[in-house]
Amino acid sequence: MGIMLVLILPIAFCAGLGMVNSADPEMRAQAAVGILGVVACLLVLVGLPLGIQLWLIGSGGPVLALGPAGLWIRTRPTRGQAIWLPWEGVAQVSRRRWSMEKMLVVKPRDSRMLQHLGVFTAVDSATLNAFYGSGLAATLNFADRPEAEIMAAVAHYSAGRCQLS
Repeated sequence: MGIMLVLILPIAFCAGLGMVNSADPEMRAQAAVGILGVVACLLVLVGLPLGIQLWLIGSGGPVLALGPAGLWIRTRPTRGQAIWLPWEGVAQVSRRRWSMEKMLVVKPRDSRMLQHLGVFTAVDSATLNAFYGSGLAATLNFADRPEAEIMAAVAHYSAGRCQLS
């Protein structure tokens, strides 16, 4: 909602200034209805893609699962495809933040592990790699546990077999 307001409020503010400067009261009423229509269209135009993206992130099963032998992490942010990494195959687990998104980023020791996962996974992985430094990232904003509890579980299950930061 905050992102939508940041995008829409400047446009509504400029339109409102134009309406206030109008001398005719009937024109003001028509302008107000027009501005409300434009703001509603902008809300739909911005809110619909954001809502679809959030739905895609939230659907498709778990994003991250940890155990004593290794971890499952989703390879695509919008689909249910995941990859198994033993703790010995994990080079680093770190927390990253980009804008309002908090992510747990897993960097494999061998980057060839992601080569045979398909074209769409390669595109998603390249985007994640550009933002977070690895193609394997799990959101912490929509997790079922607090960030501190997730990081404590990573530290416990990894048992020093990979670097944590």
